[in-house]
Amino acid sequence: MSDSTKPGWWRRLWTPEPPPSDIDRARALIRAVDAGGVPLNPARINAIARGLGLEVSGRAQVSETIARIRAAMERVDR
Repeated sequence: MSDSTKPGWWRRLWTPEPPPSDIDRARALIRAVDAGGVPLNPARINAIARGLGLEVSGRAQVSETIARIRAAMERVDR
């Protein structure tokens, strides 16, 4: 059976999905926080913020960084 005749699920099984974009990661973070989630990894939050082009201090409060990410996403979604 050639690749063109294999079922779609077989191709999807072996074709890696591209990683989510920085904007997709930020949207997922905001959704999780709005749903009551508490971010446990400040380094991950900072990485998302830096991916959006924000300058983040390693000493910044997670809540402040999330507020800045939220503001950046509001600018993106306009």
